[in-house]
Amino acid sequence: MQRARTPRAGTPRARLPRRRSLLAAGALVLGGLAPVAALLPDSPASAAVSLNAGDVTANLWEWNWPSVAAACTDQLGPAGYGAVQVAPPAESVSLASTNDGVHPWWEVYQPVSYGPTSRLGTRSQFAAMVTACHNAGVRVYVDAVINHMAGHNNTVNTTYGGSTFDPTGFSYPAVPYGYGDFHHANDGYCNDDDAGIDDWNNTSEVQNCELVSLSDLKTQSGYVRGKIAGYLNDLIGLGVDGFRVDAAKHIAQSDFAAIKGMLNNTTAEGKAPYIAQEVFPGASNSELKPAAFTGNGDVLGFAYAQGLKTQFQNGTLSNLSGIPSWSLDASSAQTYAMITNHDTERDGSTLSYKNGTDYVLANYFMLAYPYGKPSVFDGFTWSSAGQSPPANSGGFVTNTNCSSGWQCVTQSTGMKGMVGWRNATASATTVSNFTATAGDVIGFSRGSKGWIGLNDSSNPSTASYRTRLADGVYCDVITGGLGANGCAGTAVSVSGGTATVTVPAHGAVAIHVNARTGATPTATPTSNPTTVSDVFNVHATTTWGTSVYIVGDIPALGSWDTSKAIKLSPGSYPTWSSTLTLPANTRIEYKYIKKTDAGAVTWENGANRSYTTGTSAHTANDTWR
Repeated sequence: MQRARTPRAGTPRARLPRRRSLLAAGALVLGGLAPVAALLPDSPASAAVSLNAGDVTANLWEWNWPSVAAACTDQLGPAGYGAVQVAPPAESVSLASTNDGVHPWWEVYQPVSYGPTSRLGTRSQFAAMVTACHNAGVRVYVDAVINHMAGHNNTVNTTYGGSTFDPTGFSYPAVPYGYGDFHHANDGYCNDDDAGIDDWNNTSEVQNCELVSLSDLKTQSGYVRGKIAGYLNDLIGLGVDGFRVDAAKHIAQSDFAAIKGMLNNTTAEGKAPYIAQEVFPGASNSELKPAAFTGNGDVLGFAYAQGLKTQFQNGTLSNLSGIPSWSLDASSAQTYAMITNHDTERDGSTLSYKNGTDYVLANYFMLAYPYGKPSVFDGFTWSSAGQSPPANSGGFVTNTNCSSGWQCVTQSTGMKGMVGWRNATASATTVSNFTATAGDVIGFSRGSKGWIGLNDSSNPSTASYRTRLADGVYCDVITGGLGANGCAGTAVSVSGGTATVTVPAHGAVAIHVNARTGATPTATPTSNPTTVSDVFNVHATTTWGTSVYIVGDIPALGSWDTSKAIKLSPGSYPTWSSTLTLPANTRIEYKYIKKTDAGAVTWENGANRSYTTGTSAHTANDTWR
């Protein structure tokens, strides 16, 4: 979050999208969990764990600690994710009234102490989450807010943990920090009359003045460095494996190098913690470009994400045969790649869940292409930029519900399948057989380990592709991969190293060496139907102005994007019906929703409905739950 932002008049926050918060040290209730009466000492995560070898991170932004633990155990670990990234674990301001509404998300980027209890959970819950993730084979990276504390323009001093602070007096007794631990106007470091950053190409201003009124820590001070290192080492002691360093552009590289030099090795693997630094591109000053920061660790791939947005929105996937100059914030080896994050999905500079299938396909491409260390983002759904995540009246974030209020693309069949695809092809470090059958339809191989086809057009595309895979029948991991009795989804036959594949509209097909049935290729791989016409009937009563829709996990059903849900016909009310064209031999998950003319959405209750399409028509006779 390195961009200049102007706070709105009257808002008690210091910075627009993205700053600090943590939980109360007293009794809390999170998502129905029993209250915690007191903080208990926590043991470091055991070193005797086996962590996944994969390099894919699931960024579960502002999920509470119990929800992250459940995701690691039930979804991320079994799918082969190598790490999970979580929002800042530190006590922050608690703002019941702002121009962005109650308890905006950016509270967590305004810390008031370094106690790891926050609106996301208690210290004990955080430690239990780390242990659960390690037991599932998943590393834990945390968003570390170390450039600043809360905004000195806050008009309230309420916090989630009960600590006191004086925003205008720059006093944080819980650390403790005082006035002299911060940069101020014309103090010999920040040579600016209002102490704010005005020249975004001036290294001294960018690194020693205030980012939109956030109290900027004097990281030249040995005392301040020691406090920051102590905080990070406390997290390492709880088992944390790495850090996404927030606002790293605003910390002098030498200052952060000194802090980094004081960090302990991780408890799970006994090595230096992973570092990914947030450095927005755009500066003309070479000292402030992302590449200038790589001496201290990796940098976030903003330019990569922005470039992929252009190609997918323009339908020019054929340009992706090589990653051009727009990706070169840093080398592949030092890029923490992404399609979006919490800042860029709000400012529109990258794709987001609101872009539907473009967003999903771009994530598939990122996982398939050998560039950077990919991070797949899952936050919460939002209608206003500063909106709070789902929370109770006190601002404490409630448990993640993938059917309401949260993005859960990391748990989708296709995304988990692509994580496995990336892991299976890891040893093949180059792209081969790149084929563009149209500007928006491509296919390529990773050596002889895997092949993927991507179709960003509105029609299915059938073509023959060189795969470099051994002959056999492979299972498309987007639609389910290898099941107990053969392919759970679409089967792809490779003969003579070539496969004739129908890639669904706004969809993908991906196969790899570890998802092979062992069956022999069919003599006529295109003889079976590629689509079926299935009928959906649901008995559902509605009020005037409300209609019933179907939405599901494949592009033909909107990929869980309610704006792309399929409206059903009320011709036989109260039965709503539609006949839909779906990919054959494909496992799908779906639900019905009710949507008012004003756009308000209500999901039916219960688990996702599911079935596997065949080669002939299927009729579902359902009742609204």
